[in-house]
Amino acid sequence: MSLSDLSAIVAKSVMLLVAISAVVLILTYAERKALARIQQRLGPTRVGFGGILQPVADALKLLTKEDILPSWADRGVYWIAPVAVFLPAFLLWVTIPVARDVVVENLDMGLFYITAVSVLSVMGLVMAGWGSANKWAVLGALRAAGQLVSYEIPFIMAIIGIAMLSQSLNLRTIVDQQNLVPFALLQPLGLFLFLTAGLAELGRTPFDIHHAESEVIGGPFIEYSGAHWAIFFLAEYMNTFTIAVLTVLLFLGGWALPVMPFDGLAHNTLSLLWLLLKTAVVIWVIFWIRGTYPRLRIDQLMAFGWKVLVPLSFINIVLTGVVMFYRLPMWSLGVVSALFLVLTFYVIRNNPGTKISRHTVNVVPAKNLRPPLSDPQFPLLRDKVRGVSSERSGHQ
Repeated sequence: MSLSDLSAIVAKSVMLLVAISAVVLILTYAERKALARIQQRLGPTRVGFGGILQPVADALKLLTKEDILPSWADRGVYWIAPVAVFLPAFLLWVTIPVARDVVVENLDMGLFYITAVSVLSVMGLVMAGWGSANKWAVLGALRAAGQLVSYEIPFIMAIIGIAMLSQSLNLRTIVDQQNLVPFALLQPLGLFLFLTAGLAELGRTPFDIHHAESEVIGGPFIEYSGAHWAIFFLAEYMNTFTIAVLTVLLFLGGWALPVMPFDGLAHNTLSLLWLLLKTAVVIWVIFWIRGTYPRLRIDQLMAFGWKVLVPLSFINIVLTGVVMFYRLPMWSLGVVSALFLVLTFYVIRNNPGTKISRHTVNVVPAKNLRPPLSDPQFPLLRDKVRGVSSERSGHQ
């Protein structure tokens, strides 16, 4: 590798890091405003016009705060953990295109690379929990590992369904095949699986059990502060943006437009704006889910993953394989997939066997807990109580 090649790689990496950091600042402001709107609040209003500089103020505050190292922590593991979480989130963008000619490296095995790298982030969470030597941090890290194992299967199976439709693992080729019909119309079930499993891997509400403040008091991040906590925060929002962009690329047509009258720079600019518009819609859905759905219990989360998403992911693969093997009309795949999706929502809402019931507490009147002492069915209990009362009166 020559010096010029190395310089080009460093320059691309710096530009990518700056761009993603700017996107993270925008996402934090947009999420706080969106949640405030949902909850009938104002949100950030003080710093800058309309509070637009609030993310910058928060970033400066975190970078200037003291980094505290617990005396009982494993120093090496504790400091490496934030980097181990951030690095996979950054490396995912090596092969993700935002326009036809705007990508760091267009890999033919792009989808395989993404699925392989995305699994590595959980190692950083486990390292953070173990290095902190805190029982709540370890418990949160173990929750994160179990959650990733549960939801990685439907996540990968949804990607395999797209690879079967496009007959390619190259993201640019997948987008090019959606010029007329986006894959979301052919695999609505796959879209549901990918976005739901992606939210679970992100640890976003309602799947944020590994850092639930009411249960594990912040989970793996409990002992972190300052810049190192900011790195975890940065990686979380980077992954959120990544899942939104991948959803657009794989299911919503990416930057593809039915008619593109421009070439060159104008083509790439218009494609980028079209992609960002779709991505903004997906991100708004993610924010809306956070603002309207409560956190699942850990048993509900695991049951939903293994009893609902995993069987549906295999059904999605089988449906796609049958339609392609027998060369049936592609619209039939979309219709059957949509029917399974509607059936899934019906079962989740009405079938208590899924363990996702809305009524998890049975209220029992106090009079039903213990019959009155005058009940003739309990003479022994009545006599015993009377005997105790007479002994107390005799002592007095």
